[in-house]
Amino acid sequence: MKTSIVKYLTTKVDGLNVFYREAGPKNAPVVLLLHGYPTSSHMYRNLIPILSEKYHVIAPDLIGFGYSDAPHYQSFNYTFDNLTKYIQGFVDQLGLKRFAIQVFDYGAPVGYRLAVANPEKITGIISQNGNAYEEGLSDGWNPIQKYWADPSEENRNNLRSMSTAATTQWQYFTGVSDKSLVAPESYSLDQFFLDREENEELQLDLFKDYASNVAMYPTFHQYFRESQVPLLAAWGDKDPFFLPPGAEAFKRDLPNAIVKFFDTGHFALETHVNEIGEEILKFLATLPE
Repeated sequence: MKTSIVKYLTTKVDGLNVFYREAGPKNAPVVLLLHGYPTSSHMYRNLIPILSEKYHVIAPDLIGFGYSDAPHYQSFNYTFDNLTKYIQGFVDQLGLKRFAIQVFDYGAPVGYRLAVANPEKITGIISQNGNAYEEGLSDGWNPIQKYWADPSEENRNNLRSMSTAATTQWQYFTGVSDKSLVAPESYSLDQFFLDREENEELQLDLFKDYASNVAMYPTFHQYFRESQVPLLAAWGDKDPFFLPPGAEAFKRDLPNAIVKFFDTGHFALETHVNEIGEEILKFLATLPE
């Protein structure tokens, strides 16, 4: 079996460096992978080789994450609209005309915004614990929702524990039956970036702005209904943040959506990359080019 070479590249978008991983044949259908919190395109390191045998795979780091630029929170507006603006610029810079998107966690509201703005470009959506419905939000969101309702300094400070090493590891291990399957470099690299000076502040700004994603759920639902975009939901069913009902809810607006559950947590690719990769390949094979 031939394994595609992965390239590690950077391009400038509106004055900022966007790092990305790229693999697979340049003339093959494109799959754009969008990561979540608190990770980066590194989360796709094991999936990229699976997909890139047949597909042109591109996985950028969002601004503020991974190896992309992370401007100071007082000089950059850390909102999901703004993160999407840079991914839109990235798509335009690379000249991507038609592509499928894989979204996870924070990558979901970015990807869904991208799809709403560019419906003609999107061939399909793979959502791995990428929520778009209120019933998908667990009680784990309560402290963040409290901050949405009252953005006081006290409520902001109450969320600082979300950026600690203990919480990062908790996100990786919760719902995982065999913790030896989780590579330590995954949560260690995430924590390295979280521990950069004042990075915590930009993360707190994004926690606050996550309310804008929930406010956009009806817009996302309208896009799903009108486009009937092919969608695969591949869900770790022990995710402490995004519940299985959030995956099932896609069928309300997309009756042909495929929903698959896996016995694992939030970072399902850490433990089930081969099984999820197989489902993604089957799904991608059904899409129009």
